[in-house]
Amino acid sequence: MGRLDNKVAIITGAASGIGRATAKVFASEGAKVVVADLDDKAGAPLAQELGGLYVSVNVANEESVKSMYAAVVAKYGGVDVLFN
Repeated sequence: MGRLDNKVAIITGAASGIGRATAKVFASEGAKVVVADLDDKAGAPLAQELGGLYVSVNVANEESVKSMYAAVVAKYGGVDVLFN
């Protein structure tokens, strides 16, 4: 059992760098990972690799962030962890 079993974690900027590394660790700890990023080319494959969800989001745009949350709630029912 992982420390994040069955927790839903949104990770913004998850397509690269620290966000990508964090997404992989969270997934290895049992989280349902939401890869949230603007980079569709890197984000979507990462989400697939982790068995998670990719959501294209611009965190500087309020409507984009609201859409991200709506997509996550529709898929998983809520959010437990937000890593920005």
